[in-house]
Amino acid sequence: MKSPSSLDFLTEALRRLPGIGPKSAQRMAYHLMQHDRDGAALLAHALAQAVEKIHHCERCNTFTENDICETCLDSSRDSSLLCVVETPGDQLMIEQTLTYKGLYFVLMGRLSPLDGIGPKDIHLEKLIARATDGSVTEVVLATNFTNEGEATAHYISETMKVRGLKVSRLARGVPVGGELEYVDAGTIARAMLDRRTT
Repeated sequence: MKSPSSLDFLTEALRRLPGIGPKSAQRMAYHLMQHDRDGAALLAHALAQAVEKIHHCERCNTFTENDICETCLDSSRDSSLLCVVETPGDQLMIEQTLTYKGLYFVLMGRLSPLDGIGPKDIHLEKLIARATDGSVTEVVLATNFTNEGEATAHYISETMKVRGLKVSRLARGVPVGGELEYVDAGTIARAMLDRRTT
């Protein structure tokens, strides 16, 4: 039996979500149409509203409904610190630690030459303009510890150092509550190299 074209269209749309394959998308589409049409309508409305209202902050490139986001407008934040992250989700995680009180720049990606993602695709020119606006003295690199994240951090680090800015990188090491016996050797090695005096 062939499903209606609108159902096919919904299934294909759901497949665009990360980690959702054809079968999962099909199950979601059938569930919404069979058991939760109100939820489907709510989801459709929420998506349409988000697409219409959410754009990038003019200063830090994160998501906002205004020209400048609330974080950038917060006068209590330390404007001399600029933390560079890959995604708004990464920014949220750092905020939840309650340990960082500076400002942010969100790349919306990372360098990946194999995928055709270069400096222009991660808004490097906008980052340089933001970092050299006269108020920033230290750039904190908080990209992920993947090969692409490391390459991105290195590239940005070199770009900022030639402009006279101090550059720091998130430390890596053994997770809180982690037992050495169960931690991989690479993480232990990095923790040993990044050790600090107590």
